Amino acid sequence: MVEGRPPDGYVIGRAAKGMSLPSDSGDIPPETFRFFLHEIADWIADYRENISERPISPNAAPGSIVRALPTHAPEEGEPLAEIWRDVQEIIIPGVVHWGHPQFMGYFGSTTTGPGILAEMITAALNVNAMTWRTSPAATELETVVLQWLRAWLDLPTSFDGVVYDTASISTMHALAAAREEAVASVRKKGLSGQTPVLRIYASDQAHSSVEKAAIALGIGEENVRRVPSDSSFRLDVNALRQFLAEDLRANFQPLAVVATVGTTSTASVDPVREIAHVCRDHAMWLHIDAAYGGGLALLPEASWVKEGWDEADSLVINPHKMLFVPFDFSALYVREISRLRNVFTLVPEYLRGDTVGADTNYMDYGVQLGRRFRALKAWMVWRAFGRRGLEVRIREQMRLAQLFASFIKDDRRFELLAPVVMGVVCFGLVEKRGYDLAAMINASGRAYLTQTKLHGRDAIRLGLGNILTTEEHLRAVWAMILASLPQDA
Repeated sequence: MVEGRPPDGYVIGRAAKGMSLPSDSGDIPPETFRFFLHEIADWIADYRENISERPISPNAAPGSIVRALPTHAPEEGEPLAEIWRDVQEIIIPGVVHWGHPQFMGYFGSTTTGPGILAEMITAALNVNAMTWRTSPAATELETVVLQWLRAWLDLPTSFDGVVYDTASISTMHALAAAREEAVASVRKKGLSGQTPVLRIYASDQAHSSVEKAAIALGIGEENVRRVPSDSSFRLDVNALRQFLAEDLRANFQPLAVVATVGTTSTASVDPVREIAHVCRDHAMWLHIDAAYGGGLALLPEASWVKEGWDEADSLVINPHKMLFVPFDFSALYVREISRLRNVFTLVPEYLRGDTVGADTNYMDYGVQLGRRFRALKAWMVWRAFGRRGLEVRIREQMRLAQLFASFIKDDRRFELLAPVVMGVVCFGLVEKRGYDLAAMINASGRAYLTQTKLHGRDAIRLGLGNILTTEEHLRAVWAMILASLPQDA
């Protein structure tokens, strides 16, 4: 027998004539499925309705969940009732409840009724949206929701989009398209032996996904130049010009600038129009990371946030942040999207029959082949809310942020550490700079805040965006902060 090959005549799964599968072969009978479907649906409804009563963070020590579970996978199937019991008794107690109305860390993570229902339908359908033919509805619905969102963002029709999971992946794909245009034949031959070295520019407040993209694309982490930000944590355009002049003298090749609309720490907005002028002067790609802040563009009174978008080569927005779509959903728009397709389209023989004749096969626009039916949840949420409903919710988060900022301004023990331009408030104690206030709050399980560093200063960061969060919850968190102050503060 040749190693690695089965013996002649061997057939995997051969069964005797008339043999049937055992009753415990893995799936469950329809009546059992229906029972647990109703059981879990009721649990989901109760969970969402009563989530505010749960502690946000588990008290579990690292490794405690591993120790509570068997070390080996089961040889025989187990009853679903036992599995569901372990979900409730072991898994759920180890979850951080991001949807809790007093979870105010990172970005606003929200659950909505339409979003949850859409995820249930998506799981039941379990389609692969790699080509039009493998799921026409998934492909065409993705096109529809991307067109809706493009209109809401007021992007020119020369921009077309594609849905990925997160902005990190979107940014990587945008910079891959930029690399292809800057270096001839990089798709076929790679960067081996190519000169000069490419450089990417982003502010010192930009997301770390820029470096990760540079690592993945062979550009190199050290070739991401972090440009200083100004006193409002916006990219300093004069410093950018200085960096470019230095790099050109040293024979580096400027590739792209990543401008941020809604930075991770402070939600600041870079001066995109000025950056666009610099990009034109140096024939660089302009990518806008509007993962968080792009949702603000839906508000007519916030039209300023779109300044310069019409001059971009690409823009990413995460509707799972400000536009109430369940995680994960990230939309990348590229001016003349064929620039992206030219990098990634690749059709092997085993897929050729499923790609012929279709206007769009979304597998052609990225590394990923298998793709979830993500468009369904955006379509259901946005239809249920309408633009007006989204606007109302966004305005309320902005109002709550300004209200919390007023609490800070009115208390001499605290100070704001960044302008409040969206649903993010960065603040600190005036004197107790070594006091870990956020850790004390989070340990209580009744609220959750995050921390960051702003121009060398430690800052506490409060982020809003959950539709379940009300003014009552905000005031409760403020009361907790005051109660946690050291006695001499």
